[in-house]
Amino acid sequence: MTIGKGKRPRDPNQLAKWIVEHSTEEARPAPPPPPSDLSAYMASMGRKGGLVGGKRRLVTMTPEARKMVAAKAARARWGNSRKAAE
Repeated sequence: MTIGKGKRPRDPNQLAKWIVEHSTEEARPAPPPPPSDLSAYMASMGRKGGLVGGKRRLVTMTPEARKMVAAKAARARWGNSRKAAE
């Protein structure tokens, strides 16, 4: 049995809890190896979250909130180009 790193608590009750936790700890399985193409894997995970997040956000927003977000996006998209054209 190996006791984990770090200071042991000085309080007797906390020390007892610490000893029990470290003595009954089960071995953790090794983490799975990373995929061979980590960049592509992370990109697919991010895309999956983005696809789910947008739909879930749409369901929870009120029509007024959706209108405000759309107006802000339109200002960000078109606001600067009109100033440059004038």
